Amino acid sequence: MSSGEEQIRQTQHAFLVAWGRFAVAIGLIQGIRAVELKQKTYHHAPQTKILEYLVATLSGLEQLQDISLSAHPLDKDQAVAEAWGQPAWADYTGVSRTMRSLTCEEAHQLVGVLEQVGQPFLEAELKRLRAEHKRFRLDGDLTGLPVSNTSRTFPHAAFGHMDDEIRLGYQASVVSLEGPTYGRLWLSVAHHPGDTVSCTQAEAQVLAAETRMGLRPRRRTELLRKRIQAFEKSLAQVEQRRQAQEKQVEAARQAQEGARGQVEVRARQLRDLEQAYQARQRAERPSSHLAQARKRLQTAERRSKGRDQACQQAQQRLTKTQSRLAELHADLAHLQKRLACFEQDNAANPTPVEAEFRLDAGFGTYENIALLIEMGYEVYTKPHSHQVVRHLCGQTNEQTVWTRVGQNAEMVAWSNLLLKGCPYPLDVALERFYTGKTLKHGALLHFGSDPVTQDLSAWFEEYNGRQTIEAGIKESKQVFYLHHIKVRSEPAIYLQEQFVVFAANFIRWATPWLAQQTEPAENTLKVDKLGVKRQVQVAAHVSAQVIRNSEGWLLRFSDQSAFSGQVLNLRDGTHCPV
Repeated sequence: MSSGEEQIRQTQHAFLVAWGRFAVAIGLIQGIRAVELKQKTYHHAPQTKILEYLVATLSGLEQLQDISLSAHPLDKDQAVAEAWGQPAWADYTGVSRTMRSLTCEEAHQLVGVLEQVGQPFLEAELKRLRAEHKRFRLDGDLTGLPVSNTSRTFPHAAFGHMDDEIRLGYQASVVSLEGPTYGRLWLSVAHHPGDTVSCTQAEAQVLAAETRMGLRPRRRTELLRKRIQAFEKSLAQVEQRRQAQEKQVEAARQAQEGARGQVEVRARQLRDLEQAYQARQRAERPSSHLAQARKRLQTAERRSKGRDQACQQAQQRLTKTQSRLAELHADLAHLQKRLACFEQDNAANPTPVEAEFRLDAGFGTYENIALLIEMGYEVYTKPHSHQVVRHLCGQTNEQTVWTRVGQNAEMVAWSNLLLKGCPYPLDVALERFYTGKTLKHGALLHFGSDPVTQDLSAWFEEYNGRQTIEAGIKESKQVFYLHHIKVRSEPAIYLQEQFVVFAANFIRWATPWLAQQTEPAENTLKVDKLGVKRQVQVAAHVSAQVIRNSEGWLLRFSDQSAFSGQVLNLRDGTHCPV
């Protein structure tokens, strides 16, 4: 680097400087600046404070006030501000006011910029997967973001299951893609109240992932047509039952009317006899006509009561069948609408992709599984109901041959098993785990072309590969503090969630760009050897000299830093390796 007209500054946040130059290179700063925010500018533009919030997210600040009150305040680091193209940073209170004043429309526009900036990286990853003829592997999950149970200031927070407890807060629905270049990339995150449950989010997750990728598998319309045909037969049977029950109700009503008429006749006969006996002053004897008439009336009343009950029961059966029939007609209309939509999808999708979706048991309802199958995915999941595990346990005995698939795990499997309530046959496996003296059981479900029942170890490993999204959720909370809600308005909370998943992607995109910056040398920092956690918790908080000249920026890490004696070159105008 030439020494002409050098400008030297000190920073306590070295990698925030480096990431700022990357943000310039990919057009992130320009995109944020272009969003119109209906807020006044005093000392700092609102777009500057939005960028500052993003930078605070990248640095892994636990609380918003840490921008100004930490040991090395971000808002006092002029080198970072300049690297991000800003004249200076605002106090954390100003950032808080700007975030609180955001509208939903403005938040969505800002998220649109994040997606636009990240699209080239995602498309390059998808292109590489297709070139290598690899299947797209998607993982979905729902993670709780609890707040204080006594809080009343978080909008639309609700009580739900979070961290094995009932907590007040929110749920974030997330989808990730596993790729060859960056490992895990987040595709989407959706904000929900805390009482949202996983089984309601499967379709939304798939559609969000497909929208983000701009790609989808071929829909299995042939399976859906057969399902509709079977559904129509079932519906016809219910319709026949309804017609028969209508006749039964009519017959029961006629019998009821006949019984009531007989009660009236016998009651009239009894009254006439009573009057005759009174006129003649005759006593009623046990075997007299009057006593017999009274018994006949009582018998008729009992019969009428029985006819009333029979009529009521027949009507209840008919009402239940009518209700079931209405549900079936609605379900059939839904499936027919789905078929029409999927046929249009296939017609507009000349180059479908091969993709799989891995979900945990919370999503594993039969309707969700059927939907994913019909949408064209290879499905790996667990059953939503534990009744499946009990049923499978009943299918084993002492002679059952178990296959060891892990250090303390064994499996036995059945192929093309039709479970009650599921419209399609599935590959089903029963797992058993030894935890000390305790034996636990679980189940796996699969649909697709993979011969999973022939290699149970591979099936076990493939499903448990979804730990990548669980690790991503752990990273989002322990590195970027997703679960610490730093703002109190709905648009700002939504933007915080989007910033966290973007930050995780951003660092993965930036790593090869930073590694490309300098020519190999002994004192060059090996960025590609640093994981996301170390970059955020260490590299973003080390001290360095920031040397600027006409060629670009140079970070020379201080002797008091973890990277003492090493440098990182940031050449202006360097092509981004997408």
